[in-house]
Amino acid sequence: MSSGTVVVEAAPKSGSLITARLAAEAGREVMAVPGSPLDPRAQGCNQLIRDGATLIQNAADVIEAIRPFESHVRSARTPYEPQSEEVNGDDALDMVQELLGPSPVPVDEIIRLSGAPSGAVQMALLELDLAGRLDRHAGNRVSLRPA
Repeated sequence: MSSGTVVVEAAPKSGSLITARLAAEAGREVMAVPGSPLDPRAQGCNQLIRDGATLIQNAADVIEAIRPFESHVRSARTPYEPQSEEVNGDDALDMVQELLGPSPVPVDEIIRLSGAPSGAVQMALLELDLAGRLDRHAGNRVSLRPA
């Protein structure tokens, strides 16, 4: 239902951190607003940022964090378009590279949007990873490594 979750305040043991963990497991973008290291109500957010959550300071940061993924979704083929021909390794690699960008995307979403068999997508991701062009993130998400 959402592209991401923003945690504004979270104690070390809070429901907000449970929500953030569930969002990450579902492949959603997790964002956190930093707080004072002396404030116990900010320790959870600060730890999320240390663990890889996107640092958010204002609404524009949220839009920036979510927009790259949405542009890939709009440019991709419809997810239920039947694959008329067998996909070879080079075609799958090209399709996967077109769907990837600097923002982490769930692997399942890449498989769904590409329409390629999951094995072909996984092989393309492995090739990119071995070539040093792929970053792997929590929640089974991947992104292209900046050049």
